[in-house]
Amino acid sequence: MDTNSRLTTLTRIGFATRGLLYLVIAMLILRTGRAEDPSGALEYLGNGGGQLLLGIMAAGLIAYGIWRVADAAFDLERHGSDRKGAMERLGAGVSGIVHLALAWQAIGLMRGVAISGDSTREGTRTALQLPGGWALVMAGAAVFVVLGAVQLLKAAKGSFLRHLDPAVAQQPWVKWSGRAGYAARGLVFLICGYLLVQAGIEERAGEAGGMAHVLSWLTNPFDLIVGAGLSAFGLFSLVEARYRQLHDVPVDAAIRRATSLR
Repeated sequence: MDTNSRLTTLTRIGFATRGLLYLVIAMLILRTGRAEDPSGALEYLGNGGGQLLLGIMAAGLIAYGIWRVADAAFDLERHGSDRKGAMERLGAGVSGIVHLALAWQAIGLMRGVAISGDSTREGTRTALQLPGGWALVMAGAAVFVVLGAVQLLKAAKGSFLRHLDPAVAQQPWVKWSGRAGYAARGLVFLICGYLLVQAGIEERAGEAGGMAHVLSWLTNPFDLIVGAGLSAFGLFSLVEARYRQLHDVPVDAAIRRATSLR
């Protein structure tokens, strides 16, 4: 098995890991009212599954993160060179970095290092301590709003289906699980952006927060509705783990170029 084949296999594990994390987030909010984000879900699974599960998830998240960053750098998914394509590649890069950070947290959990705090809130607190920090917070809010709008647009258009095996993409349950999942994620990102705006205006970092804060901020039944949507996204991620059409990352070519420069 060559490098690309191994990376593709691990990337599929990464999709499955993402799906498992979202299913855990949904299960916790729907069954117990406990609000978590992917980091919290990772810690929850680590406590129950031990070192082996964390190791598999870390490997999958690293491969998925590399694949997303490579998509941003090499346009693996054929996004194109127009403004829309550039935005999609930027989103892929951000997603890759986020999942590499999750992989680092998984490795930390394997070493006994607990995950601390809400990264969005901590970042807001740090920004507000800087001169003109409110502007940085507003810029972060704008990023969340754009990400949320993109997710909602995907839900409306069903553009996510073009990456799947055509026979699977035609299944109604696959289409609607993807639509519900992307819509739920879009709402979460939009609310994150709104809370960041509030934090920037009032200069109070406690107003900001990530997915866990959004789920705890929502009142019943809206938290349950969003939780159900996140469950659908977890299911769709498991479908992607098996049926997504993945393009090769030019790892071997990059290694050969690097070797030839020595």
